[in-house]
Amino acid sequence: MSRAPWVAHFGFTRTPFSKTIPAKDLYARPAHAEAVARINFCVGESALGVITGDVGAGKTAAVRAAVGALDPAAHLVVYVANPAFGTRGLYVTIVSALGAAPRFHKAEVMAQAATLLAAEEAERRRRVVIIIDEAHLLSPAQLEEIRLLTNAEMDSASPFAGILVGQPTLSRQLRMGVFAALDQRIATRYAIKPMDLAESAIYLRHHLGLAGRTDPLIADDAVARLHRVANGLPRQLNNAAVAALIAAAAEGKALVDDTCAKKAVAELTHNE
Repeated sequence: MSRAPWVAHFGFTRTPFSKTIPAKDLYARPAHAEAVARINFCVGESALGVITGDVGAGKTAAVRAAVGALDPAAHLVVYVANPAFGTRGLYVTIVSALGAAPRFHKAEVMAQAATLLAAEEAERRRRVVIIIDEAHLLSPAQLEEIRLLTNAEMDSASPFAGILVGQPTLSRQLRMGVFAALDQRIATRYAIKPMDLAESAIYLRHHLGLAGRTDPLIADDAVARLHRVANGLPRQLNNAAVAALIAAAAEGKALVDDTCAKKAVAELTHNE
């Protein structure tokens, strides 16, 4: 398979900053590790947790890392990428993931989901882990359905572990009085903060190292500029670093200097 010119220029063994990086190779900065630990706690205790952060802060990466370490024989992960499917859709998703054909009427599919969740734990000895991404898009009615799902054995147990992943507005929404019953069920919550400059520098070195370059490849002033334009957010830093690498390769440079970083910033911010 042919490689992009800029990848070949720097002698990378694979494209750096790719979305396809295995979960085990993700950079485990402290905030990332803390989010993974919170998710693991929820899985172990069949509890409900909330992970929030700005767009591109690394929420889904933390979920990938946590899920990637689970024993598939003991866990069944139900991942909801987009919850924009109404209240019945949540039950349909769960029932389908558990291998059954969803019943038509909402009341029936609700009971079906509850029965299947209970059976997965009691009969198959598998912990169901329901992860809802973009959870800030959940409607009040959907949030109420999640609360109802967590009821089991007269509210003494939960039939699954649940992780709500979303933007910071999710936390503010849950704090509203109307959601008090659900909010009280949340065992842990964690907000992933952006990286500081030192973390951004380590992050860049880590991902360049995964691609086969362990030597200094981005000058310190260029790192600082890329960090600023990315606001310390991993996804934006990925884009900025790739743009800077492409600019350096186009000029035949062996090092990404501040001039290349400026070009990357101009490209990303649409400045001439």
